[in-house]
Amino acid sequence: AQMLRKQYGTDNVILSDIKKPSPDVYKSGPFVYADVLDYKLLRELIVNNRITWLVHYSALLSAVGEANVALARKINITGLHNVLDLALENCLRLFVPSTIGAFGPSSPRDPAPDLCVQRPRTIYGVSKVHGELMGEYLHHKYGLDFRCLRYPGVISVNTTPGGGTTDYAVQIFHDALSTGHHECYLRPETRLPMMHIADCHRATVEFMQAPECQLTLRTYNIAAMSFTPEEVAQEIRKHLPHLKVTYNPDVVRQSIADSWPVRFDDSNARRDWGWTPVFGLEELVTDMLNSIQSRRAKEGLPAS
Repeated sequence: AQMLRKQYGTDNVILSDIKKPSPDVYKSGPFVYADVLDYKLLRELIVNNRITWLVHYSALLSAVGEANVALARKINITGLHNVLDLALENCLRLFVPSTIGAFGPSSPRDPAPDLCVQRPRTIYGVSKVHGELMGEYLHHKYGLDFRCLRYPGVISVNTTPGGGTTDYAVQIFHDALSTGHHECYLRPETRLPMMHIADCHRATVEFMQAPECQLTLRTYNIAAMSFTPEEVAQEIRKHLPHLKVTYNPDVVRQSIADSWPVRFDDSNARRDWGWTPVFGLEELVTDMLNSIQSRRAKEGLPAS
């Protein structure tokens, strides 16, 4: 949102959630309550604010979705249908993120191309494939300007782990700086595609700004790096040699990770709209440790 507000003006980008915003978010510009299951409220927001772009992030993530399938179906599918209908009715440019979770055990894993077999085994993945297909269908049938990026695991200092399968890659940094010990719910050799949130935000903004005539697909993979818990731990040890990691694989999250791609092929995104990442593993680790350290210092917590 900050990236969009810099370019388009603070008052021209409205954030929404069903939760009370943090003081930072509240002070940073317009914020409204919006529930994706409330069609009438969404329509009112779009009409009253003359909205032209809609960025739809509401979803229950992979591990949480498996624990609450009915709610995941409601938010991830019914919520998406509301947004698709409103985008069509109001001629909006619509962005909906997809995920590595949109692939399944029968998909090619190393690398996973943009177009291949997708038979995910989680409600999260199934709902994301449904979203990709619905968006593409409405684009071809009615000309909806639907745009979708398959995100890898996204690593950010600002987001607390939210029930995803790649959450360990955020938690390990916090643990490294607080207790010096991380218990990992995946096996040490589990390789997954990952990305720094700054690259993720930039990819989304650049993709939304790309002229429609340049797009050969409606859904693209975007990649930056792939790593294992052991590799990220080793990179952290270059800064904090005493980090200890123990492995205690969780059956649900390990089986989800085992069904996901090891690497993304993002050559179409690079060719069509010039995608290129800035952060590799080394840059990611340095940035995460610096950011968490300065946050801990602000809160008066001891430096590790």
